[in-house]
Amino acid sequence: MLQDKTVLLIISGGIAAYKSLELIRLLRKEGANVRPILTNGGAQFITPLSVASLAEHEVYTDLWSLKDETEMGHIRLSREADLVVIAPASADLMAKMAQGIANDLASTCLAANNKPVLIAPAMNQEMWANPANQDNLETLRNRGYMICGPADGEMACGETGTGRMMEATHILADIKSFFAYQKALSGKRVIVTSGPTYEPIDPVRFIGNRSSGKQGFAIAQALMQAGAEVHLISGPVSVKPPKCTTFTSVETAIQMAEAVENALPADIFISVAAVSDWRAETQSSQKIKKDGSQKMQLKLAENPDILRSVATHAQKRPTLVIGFAAETQNAVENAQAKRTKKACDWILANDVTENNFGGDNNHIHFITSDNSISDWGQMGKKDIAQRLVGAIIEFCKKGESKHDTSTAENRIAK
Repeated sequence: MLQDKTVLLIISGGIAAYKSLELIRLLRKEGANVRPILTNGGAQFITPLSVASLAEHEVYTDLWSLKDETEMGHIRLSREADLVVIAPASADLMAKMAQGIANDLASTCLAANNKPVLIAPAMNQEMWANPANQDNLETLRNRGYMICGPADGEMACGETGTGRMMEATHILADIKSFFAYQKALSGKRVIVTSGPTYEPIDPVRFIGNRSSGKQGFAIAQALMQAGAEVHLISGPVSVKPPKCTTFTSVETAIQMAEAVENALPADIFISVAAVSDWRAETQSSQKIKKDGSQKMQLKLAENPDILRSVATHAQKRPTLVIGFAAETQNAVENAQAKRTKKACDWILANDVTENNFGGDNNHIHFITSDNSISDWGQMGKKDIAQRLVGAIIEFCKKGESKHDTSTAENRIAK
């Protein structure tokens, strides 16, 4: 699986550096080319000679090497790699990555890197739990870095807790999964809606909700990483959207419905957006003033049902239509009823009573076309995105013939 793949392996300081030698051996056994960078800290625990012998390649250690930097080595190393792996990743190196510090070969190479990065942290459990290190970790996660571990167990210092670097076999499995995942959805066109919609009442007021867009953006990013062509359509949000094939910004439900229709056809449609069910029947051209009566009547009109429209589309229905259901009570039952009503294939029930709507975590119940339920529990939104995309990949591997291929008319009747 790793034949002819090039892995840039950065070995930073820590007793766990000895595990990197086994990782190099396993990578070479799988046919990967390993280009090692050994930091000064890493060289306190393992030698350049041992690394070079196993990698069958020279070891890079010095940012100021006349030979290497004549060829812009810190740029070339990442450009020639398919994946950058940092194992072990020390707290120091992770802090440099988060802050953009570039004062040695490893950190400079990472600052100039444009390839995917897999991090295998290793440090004392108190250091791992330090808020500064956790903030750095979250920063790296938000930038799309993959994190492997750390594991629980006994430390070299004699203490026990979370911070042990994952074993080489586990890191290798994650590397192989990355390469299998990378092109799994190549050729697939996916539309993702995200964020809230704002329905104007007058020039300064609107009907809206607390959706942040984080979940939809995480799903779009995971789909891109899997090789899909992604058209992301988002309502107003404050977070920066991921780099997608196409990005469309909208404000109202009607605008989102039009953008979705224009984006069809697609292989997959994922309706993550929290679309307002209602809009003001008429919008005032001027700010509405209080008239002293302490009462104001607002007539509402129903917004288009985007998810149902796509799921029952007579000509352009995607093969797989996925919805989300934010619920405050009876999450599973209400989501099952919504899946049937909307005629979509899968639905993800999000119990928003357990988290702030718009926060960083969700509690998901995954419901499929046969109403089977899988409780994913509390997860970060990026983890949910990865798990959902994994399910989509499995769906695509099995092929359309093994899934519900009933017509739009049959779906409406269900």
